[in-house]
Amino acid sequence: MSNISELDLQNLRHLIGGFDTTHCKMQAYAQEAQDTEIKQFFEKGAKSAMDNKQQLMKFLN
Repeated sequence: MSNISELDLQNLRHLIGGFDTTHCKMQAYAQEAQDTEIKQFFEKGAKSAMDNKQQLMKFLN
């Protein structure tokens, strides 16, 4: 892996944190949803946020 700047690390941290927050919120919304379609919508959003977070985490390895 090439060296990344401190600014890039800060940006990654910010993005990863945002996706983590989104994942947690979407999961909570899905758990509270009564309608099946809405529940699936939030579950899909939670999965997408987690996938994005994991992709960004690869830059830190």
